Amino acid sequence: MDELTSTFVTESRDQLLAMEDGLLKLEQSPDDADNLGAIFRAAHTIKGGAGVVECHFIEAFTHKVENVLDKLRNGEIAVSGELSTVMLECCDHLGALLDVLVAGLPLPDAAVQARGDALLAALTEKFLGGGAAPSAMPIEREAALAASGGGMVVTDAWHISVRFGPGVLRNGTDPLSFLHYLASLGEIIAITTLADAMPAADEMDPECCYLGFEMRFQTRASKAQIENVFDFVRDDCTLHILPPNSKIDEYLKLINELPEDNMRLGEILVRSGALTQAELDAGLTAQSLPTAVEGTPAPQTPLGDILVGQKVVHKEIVEAAASRQAVVSEKKANEARMIRVHADKLDQLIDLVGELVIAGAGANLLAQRSGQSELSESTSVLLRLVEDIRDSALQLRMVQIGETFNRFNRVVRDNAREMGKSIDLVITGADTELDKSVVEKLGDPLMHLVRNAIDHGIEAPALRAERGKPENGTVQLNAYHDSGSIIIEVIDDGGGLPKEKIRAKAIAKGLIDAAATLSDHEIINLIFEAGFSTADQVTNISGRGVGMDVVRRNIQSLRGSVEVSTVEGEGSTFTVRLPLTLAIIDGFLTGVGKAAYVVPLESVVECIELADAPGSRNYLNLRGEVLPFVRLRELFEIGGEVPGRQNVVIVQYAGKKAGLVVDTLLGEFQTVIKPLGVLFKHLRGIGGSTILGTGEVALILDVPALVSLVGSSEERRLAPPRREVAVSP
Repeated sequence: MDELTSTFVTESRDQLLAMEDGLLKLEQSPDDADNLGAIFRAAHTIKGGAGVVECHFIEAFTHKVENVLDKLRNGEIAVSGELSTVMLECCDHLGALLDVLVAGLPLPDAAVQARGDALLAALTEKFLGGGAAPSAMPIEREAALAASGGGMVVTDAWHISVRFGPGVLRNGTDPLSFLHYLASLGEIIAITTLADAMPAADEMDPECCYLGFEMRFQTRASKAQIENVFDFVRDDCTLHILPPNSKIDEYLKLINELPEDNMRLGEILVRSGALTQAELDAGLTAQSLPTAVEGTPAPQTPLGDILVGQKVVHKEIVEAAASRQAVVSEKKANEARMIRVHADKLDQLIDLVGELVIAGAGANLLAQRSGQSELSESTSVLLRLVEDIRDSALQLRMVQIGETFNRFNRVVRDNAREMGKSIDLVITGADTELDKSVVEKLGDPLMHLVRNAIDHGIEAPALRAERGKPENGTVQLNAYHDSGSIIIEVIDDGGGLPKEKIRAKAIAKGLIDAAATLSDHEIINLIFEAGFSTADQVTNISGRGVGMDVVRRNIQSLRGSVEVSTVEGEGSTFTVRLPLTLAIIDGFLTGVGKAAYVVPLESVVECIELADAPGSRNYLNLRGEVLPFVRLRELFEIGGEVPGRQNVVIVQYAGKKAGLVVDTLLGEFQTVIKPLGVLFKHLRGIGGSTILGTGEVALILDVPALVSLVGSSEERRLAPPRREVAVSP
């Protein structure tokens, strides 16, 4: 794709998301005029952009969608569930048409075309009165219809005066594309191009637009439809539209409002047939009234004051309009300050910043070894600047999770309808930020969890009523930060997880032995086993046992974890814990023998000295609290002599504390995360690697895995011995 088409596709996908979100809100608030206007503008923007890139199959389909939205906006049709469903399907089809454009195909294939034709037929039959959608006929066809008694020829024409603003070209907009699109509504029978605003050659900015057009236009379209052609640049152009058979005074007013010379504009109007020379001369003569002082222009009164003085509008309305215009101008200014950056370029920047962090650490180490105070001070300043650059670069990749959450409005709506359930989606913490690379990989696991809550969690309305619950179920998506991680919760108020049923299914599938004694937590976590499902029958949503194991695997690939808690009859909560970023973190460097290990700094609570001798108990008394710990020397089987003094790094994860026994504490360290190869992916307790300033490799500890390891070891140590049960064959 060329750059213009690529920009159109990207922006159109954003508009489709906004359109889909608006349609979902429309069912809840059918009288929200602002929301309806936003939906219409999104469709119109897509259609206008399609005209610019000359993608006629998108333009034609969106035109029909826009006709339905226009009727909805004008109150000619009412909001209904059927309308929302069809319009949402149209959004899906527009997404498919964008895929066709991206693939470089001239037209959609037969399947996509058939889908589009069916949707167009549904729009026409159900919402456009069964006839053809309002569209412009070519003038020749209208004349033929009139001659045969089947129609009426337009005897006069509209006059359109448009002056494009200087910033139109900078925004990637081609003025001629709007004229081509206008021609699809009728026939431009006369046009004059004006470039009077063009400055001298040495003052001209080649990126600015200095064009204006005076046109005579024949059409059966309404003024609103003509204005809609220019909606895409409404704020960046000056537009005047005079209807057929307008009075001479209206043309003269137009001449006075336009920036060009009056006589030159008059000649253009005469040439185009809008006025006769006699009408122009008479009108200009009538307007040539003397001013108070010859050569002194009459004072200009603001239009708002004139309208208030003439009691056309109230002063409060004028002030409110001015205030709203100021807000719109400020919003446009903020949008102008935003730029789109390709994700690959951003990833490359992060990689370079990571290498800069490593190089800075090496330079600082050499400076310290040299013993030169000035050099050490200089490298300290360098490290501080590198840290600021690192934080700023990482901030560029931080995005709000709300956009991901909002996509599930459609999922909940469609799946709930399919299953005959009534479910509300509640979103909290939508402004919580995390790394874009994490967000991109989070969609699939969340999809499984939400669909699981809809199918397995929320009961049917009749069963909920029988249990004394509201018939409307609730699925909640919640996000917040905790200890340097992001927590995402998927909560439902359904029937909870049936522990006995899960256990029975696990035994039937051979996952556990019938005589095994499992805690409630262990039973619940069986749902994450591959091929496990409690569904009694296979549906479009679930029942094949290929969901929850994928969730756990994908979450773990992001260095995260997923846990579930449930109360039968009240609901379940799936808690996903993820790191904020996958690129660069603040670490705490430790040493065990000749090996170096990095502990993510956000997990570190404190450091203390270990007073016990090596090989003694694996827990200590931390201010009255029992703290289990693991000796990294034993865990990783590191040889060598054990030093007389060891330290405990106390870490915390998901509300649980544990200790990591190391030989030395080396202080904070900016850590560039390097993933381990496939050969090492099964190493327990290791989450990645990094490169030190000396060029040596240090391993990054997987704190969640180590905390879980310490906790389970301590539970096994404290648990009473299980009684063996003999099972007869």
